Amino acid sequence: MASLKELRNRIASVKATQKITKAMQMVAAAKLRKAQVAAEAARPYSERMAKVMANIAAGMEGSENAPRLMAGTGSDQVHLLVVATAERGLCGGFNSSIARLARDKARSLMTDGKQVKILCVGKKGYDALKMEFSDILLDVVTFREIKNVGFEQASQVATQVLSMFDSGEYDVATLFYSEFESVISQIPTAQQLIPATVPVVEDTEADDVNYEYEPGEEEILEDLLPRNISVQVFRAILENAASEQGARMSAMDNATRNAGEMIDKLTLSFNRQRQAQITKELIEIISGAEAL
Repeated sequence: MASLKELRNRIASVKATQKITKAMQMVAAAKLRKAQVAAEAARPYSERMAKVMANIAAGMEGSENAPRLMAGTGSDQVHLLVVATAERGLCGGFNSSIARLARDKARSLMTDGKQVKILCVGKKGYDALKMEFSDILLDVVTFREIKNVGFEQASQVATQVLSMFDSGEYDVATLFYSEFESVISQIPTAQQLIPATVPVVEDTEADDVNYEYEPGEEEILEDLLPRNISVQVFRAILENAASEQGARMSAMDNATRNAGEMIDKLTLSFNRQRQAQITKELIEIISGAEAL
């Protein structure tokens, strides 16, 4: 059984930890609002670009002149997994859920006889995957020293992905990130980047509208497809930023409450042991007095 001094030290230690988790929760709450606004602001642009691409690609469907980023290499043997996670931990299962989704995808592809390569964006994803996939981890891109990651950093990642595709290093690229839904809900998401998947967009205002593009669809897509990859990577980074703060806020709130419960239990044990010690000392004093 722990002594009174040991219990007192443990209580002080847990109280100090509780102060830290409470402070981290408040900081995450302050950062969450800004990150959430940025993530939600990026969605309309990304969705509108998808509509434009869908409209242009409709005229290129089945064409032999379709851009390579849309048509692909004609094979799906080599897959590149771009795993975007946070640079720091203490945010619950945020990083591990993204890494788990990427890990399951990599295992499934390798079971099917495909070759897999992994590019990590964020240190925590690299830490989670390096033990099992160290031989196929190509690189890790970190922005730990950058306070606010912007479109410039997303473009750097997109440029690296496009450069690898142009040099024939892979056939299919998939982006993994966490889509922000709420403070308690972040959805791990896998999105195919290359070949570009053009969604079927239902827009009642544009159903009966035919656009004529100048220059032609092929020239526009040659410029729009690489830019779209940068936009999608940027959106993934913004979604991750909001998801990270939401997950950290929730995790630190749980940690603060757990610390409070531990303090109550330790305090109860301390009081019981202190009372037992006082009772024992009183019995010894009374017994000694009666003996005289």
